[in-house]
Amino acid sequence: MQTEIRNLLDCHVIGSDGQSIGKVGQVYLSDRTGEPEWVTVRTGFFGMKQTFVPLTNARRSGDEIRVPFDKEMIKGAPNIDVDGRLSLEEEAELYRYYGMQPSNIPSQRTPMGERQARTAAGEQRIADERGRRGGMTGQTGQTTGQTGQAGRPRGRDVGDRDIDMTTSEERLRIGKESRESGHVRLRKYVETENVQEKVPLSHEEVVIEREPIKDGEPGTYEIGEDEQQITLHEERAVIGKETRPVEHIRVHKERVQHEETVEGQVRRERLEVDEDGSARERTRNRRGDDLPPKR
Repeated sequence: MQTEIRNLLDCHVIGSDGQSIGKVGQVYLSDRTGEPEWVTVRTGFFGMKQTFVPLTNARRSGDEIRVPFDKEMIKGAPNIDVDGRLSLEEEAELYRYYGMQPSNIPSQRTPMGERQARTAAGEQRIADERGRRGGMTGQTGQTTGQTGQAGRPRGRDVGDRDIDMTTSEERLRIGKESRESGHVRLRKYVETENVQEKVPLSHEEVVIEREPIKDGEPGTYEIGEDEQQITLHEERAVIGKETRPVEHIRVHKERVQHEETVEGQVRRERLEVDEDGSARERTRNRRGDDLPPKR
């Protein structure tokens, strides 16, 4: 347990909104179980203020403690002195603020700093030994107190006064946290492909036309050599390239809302009425929905 407390003192508290609240200042243990139940977080300028945060439903990952409350709620917690013991009234006030219903608050909570953590194990062994001895009287080993039917403890008799009892129930308090779910990268690369296109081309060809002369008259034509030439042309395909934009791509984020079903276990108190003697016939239940049927 000493090692666990020292490890908690080195942790940072992270809220359900993913924001860092601060470093753990002190650890408060349950006097009933000896387990860490509350931690104080250093907040404010220069970490001078310490705020209580419950460890119920908290998750530890490495040197981080993630709690199901956001930063604003933790900063607004009741201002309670962290130098002394956490009284029952102070703890009940904290539970009410965080919307939690403790099943039992047996005694005051003691703050555990680094020096006190070294003696925690020895004190826990003494508390366990006292717990094993508690409830036993004399050498007979019998438990004290009266029991009723089927070994059930008999309640105290209040005489002719009305019986008044309050039932409580737990409710889920759902928080949210932000975490990474993936990355999207946009990169551009170059690929080469062969392209074929048909291009119409033209060229010049020589056409020789001969026309015979009939009954030619003699003239001053001289016989001799002669040479003339004509230039021919043709078209050839010339390949050139140009670059032009063809598409624009933009990647951005948008928040999409969805619903998720969260399950958890909660406890609620029920009332059970035991009747004996002639009282069974005279009892009237004005709110039958709140009580179980008579047995």
